[in-house]
Amino acid sequence: MPVLPSPAPIAPAATHGSRSIRVGIVLLAAVAFALSYDALRQMAVAGHVRGLLTYLFPLVIDGFIAIGIVALLILRTAPVRSRLYVWTLVGVATGTSIGTNVVHAVGLNEGTRLRLNNATAGALSAIAPLALAGAVHLYLVINRHLGADSAAEETPSATPDARPAPPKPSHQIHQEPPDGGNTAPSAKAAVPEPVTNTTVAKPPPAKADRKQGGRKTTAPEQVLWSTARTIGTEHGAVPRTTLESAIRAQGYTIQKDRAKEVAAAVTAELSSSANSSAAA
Repeated sequence: MPVLPSPAPIAPAATHGSRSIRVGIVLLAAVAFALSYDALRQMAVAGHVRGLLTYLFPLVIDGFIAIGIVALLILRTAPVRSRLYVWTLVGVATGTSIGTNVVHAVGLNEGTRLRLNNATAGALSAIAPLALAGAVHLYLVINRHLGADSAAEETPSATPDARPAPPKPSHQIHQEPPDGGNTAPSAKAAVPEPVTNTTVAKPPPAKADRKQGGRKTTAPEQVLWSTARTIGTEHGAVPRTTLESAIRAQGYTIQKDRAKEVAAAVTAELSSSANSSAAA
């Protein structure tokens, strides 16, 4: 058997490069946030936001963008409608941030002091309540999705097993012809089944013994011995072929050696009983 080569270990240089990329991404995001933060704060001052609240205004816009991206990762298995809704919120927040930065740059480029028209100032004042409504609804969407996942994990699947049920064993056994072509006379084959006093269902077939032909003995011991004694009472002896025919007429199969053994035992019982009666 060929030996599969073990996976090559990760080179230290690759690990170091991956770590450098992560650090670079974090630094780039921090610098971009600082630049956008400065522009958005100046827009808040120009929009007549008072005092220290101007430092919170950039968080309403850029912070919403960051939260929306994290929400998309959480809702990656949610329905398309929920993910499309979150994508819309993130797109609107990103567009607002870009537009505000553009207005800030153009306004300062036209003069030394940033002045906003009435439409721009009114739009800036509407950002905070809109962000509040979007954040609350976004929280509800995420909470509903996580609750549905938890319920699906705790509830067992109610889908029935698709595999077909195993077929029930049939009590009808194919009747095979006796060995060697020996067929008992029809009069002897029509031996009536002995009537038993019990109403209990037939016991399961005894463990079958295989022979060279592959046939099994399926006749229960009680049925086998009762049939043999009935034949012996009527005929004074138990021919093997007659016993086999009677057993097969009842829907069972029997091994030739087993039929011979039971027939000889019942014949011996009849002889012993006859000798005892004669001696008496």
